[in-house]
Amino acid sequence: MQFARVERVPAAGTIVHATDVWEEAAGGGPVTAAQLAQLGAEIEYTVALGDDELGRRAHVQFVEQNLRPRVQWRREATRRAFTYVDAAGERTITVLGDKLLPDGPLAIDADACFFVSGDVEALRSARAAPFLAAVGREAATLREAGVPLDLLVASATDAGEDVEGIEAALVVLTDGANGGTANGRRYEAAPVQGPVSDAYGCGDSFGAALAFALVRGDDLDAALRLAARAGAAELTGRGPYPAQISA
Repeated sequence: MQFARVERVPAAGTIVHATDVWEEAAGGGPVTAAQLAQLGAEIEYTVALGDDELGRRAHVQFVEQNLRPRVQWRREATRRAFTYVDAAGERTITVLGDKLLPDGPLAIDADACFFVSGDVEALRSARAAPFLAAVGREAATLREAGVPLDLLVASATDAGEDVEGIEAALVVLTDGANGGTANGRRYEAAPVQGPVSDAYGCGDSFGAALAFALVRGDDLDAALRLAARAGAAELTGRGPYPAQISA
């Protein structure tokens, strides 16, 4: 993922100058895994990467982040993406190339599994874990697999995350600064502790912290408070990792 900080996202035909540019391996999978690791979980991160320079660089980063990556190496190119971060901290993402999906079945030996992407067989095998969480942007795969979830986290404002008809014990719909709902009951957003920098990764860190708290036995209100704090903290970092919470 290449990031560029700009005053505003350019309108058609205009040119903008970036005040800051950086790149790192990112996306829903590693952001979720990294937040779980920051909270103290022992991670095994299953990921598909192209056997190319970008894939190898991503692998090195995941090892350094203590994500214990289990890589399915592919002949296809590792997907790239470009993100504008504007003056308000909002991110606008352009994806370049196709997503590489981990194939199942997978050997699962864990207290919990968080499904961010993969094929139907990967998801079905993930149900072997005592606790299974998933994200709403994979709604089509969730419906096709037909496995019940313990936790489903989706955006209340993203039309692409329609979770109607997906079986889940707990459905949390996030709505940014407005908080969100958990099985229809509202919860509040946490205050942002510092200047807003970058919204990239807020939802994934929220979902990871929520799953972590529920698996360790927190009640729902306490789990939502931790998750809301994780999501708010992400707003203060440069990229998805520096501001992730550790407790």
